[in-house]
Amino acid sequence: MSPNTSYRLNLPNDASRLRVLIVEDDPMMQLGLEQSLMAHPQLEIVGQAEDGYLGVQAALKVKPDLVVMDIGLPRLDGIAATQQIKAALPETHVVMLTSHKTETEIIAALSSGADAYCIKGASVDRLLNAIASAIDGAAYLDPQIARQVIENLKPPSVKGNTANLSGRELEVLKLMVEGLSNPEIAEKLYLSPNTVKTHVRGIMNKLAVDDRVQAAVVALRTGLV
Repeated sequence: MSPNTSYRLNLPNDASRLRVLIVEDDPMMQLGLEQSLMAHPQLEIVGQAEDGYLGVQAALKVKPDLVVMDIGLPRLDGIAATQQIKAALPETHVVMLTSHKTETEIIAALSSGADAYCIKGASVDRLLNAIASAIDGAAYLDPQIARQVIENLKPPSVKGNTANLSGRELEVLKLMVEGLSNPEIAEKLYLSPNTVKTHVRGIMNKLAVDDRVQAAVVALRTGLV
């Protein structure tokens, strides 16, 4: 994962810099992440740790806005570390960046409080999508695993009126299923971010779901997209 200044984080222009803590035990991966993320003016690396225990200690000390966390860490794994960080710092967002792809690990990571799950080896822009989604308050699953997880989940009970979505809401829903963040959807559909947020709220209300992942499950199970 090498730095590339052509990628954009797609955060609001007036947003303050995000303070990022990297928790990764592979020195080369840690260096690559640092270089890639430092290339973006809206990100500031405030610390690094090579195991979960030190990651928790660093988070408690520097209180980052965002933690990029591996799962397979020495001493304390990333799932347990995320639980401890979220318990102490509920406003801190956690993006899992890992090579682990099993459904059990994915569900465990999200249950621990992680805001996003991204696969190692993905492009920098995909990691930035995950970061932007997490900061935006939206759950993010890497497209490599999203369908795998959704297809193995228990079919949802569709209580909402799936036929009542407008054409624009269906367009937004399709891009949500593809893993795009609200700012990216806004750019793609030539809408303002606030308009996209309104559409997302409307979609979740009509589908009677609580978050974007559930909306994606309903969309795929019912053939909306």
